[in-house]
Amino acid sequence: MAWIFIKSSLFLLISIFTISISRTTIASDPDILSDFIAPEKQNSVDANFFTYTAMRGIFQKSVDKCTTTKATKAEFPVLNGQGVSLAVLQFPPGSVNPPHYHSRATGLFLLLEGVLEVGFVDTKDVLYTQRLKAGDIFLFPKGLQHYQYNFDPKKKAVGVAALGSASPGTVSLPSSIFNSGISELVLAKSFKTDVKTIKKIKTATTTP
Repeated sequence: MAWIFIKSSLFLLISIFTISISRTTIASDPDILSDFIAPEKQNSVDANFFTYTAMRGIFQKSVDKCTTTKATKAEFPVLNGQGVSLAVLQFPPGSVNPPHYHSRATGLFLLLEGVLEVGFVDTKDVLYTQRLKAGDIFLFPKGLQHYQYNFDPKKKAVGVAALGSASPGTVSLPSSIFNSGISELVLAKSFKTDVKTIKKIKTATTTP
C-alpha cells in the first residue's frame, strides 16, 4: 500500500509539474514552424508587410506628457511569432512614465537624448535605480515593476525600448489599481487611508 501511495504521489507531482510548464509555455510567445506568419487568406506578401512607417516624424514632434509609441503585434502584425517588439518613449521636462510592468517581456532600454532616472523593484522589494545619459542602456527584468523619470526641468528626453515579446502585456500600476473597479473601501484599507483620499487619487489618475 505504501508503494502504491508513493507512486500515486509521484504521478501527481509530475502531473502538476507538467501543467505548470505548459502554462508557462502558453504565457510566452509561441515558437513558429515557418519563417514568419503571413496574413490569413493571403498566399504571398511583399516588403511592405515587413515595414512599419507609423513612427515617421515622431522625433520632430513635441509632446506635453510622457508619450509611448508602440510597435507590437497589435500595430505591426508581422511581429506575430517573432518574440520581439519596440517602443519609443518621449519625455518632456519633468515628466514620468509611472510604475508599470511587462508580464511577458524583458525590456532593454536605450536612452537616445537627455537624462533619465530609471528604476525597478525586484520580488524582495529591493529598489535598483540609475541615472542615465544619452547612449546608456538599462535592463528591466521581465515581470518586475519599473519606471522612468525625466528629472531635468528644461530639456526633453527620448528613449527606445526593445521588448522580448510581440505582445509584452504592459500593466500600468496606477491605472490597474485605481481604475479597475476594485472597491474603494478595499483600496482604503490596503493603503491604510480613507475612501475620500482614494477618490481623490482615482480622479487624478483619470485626468488627461
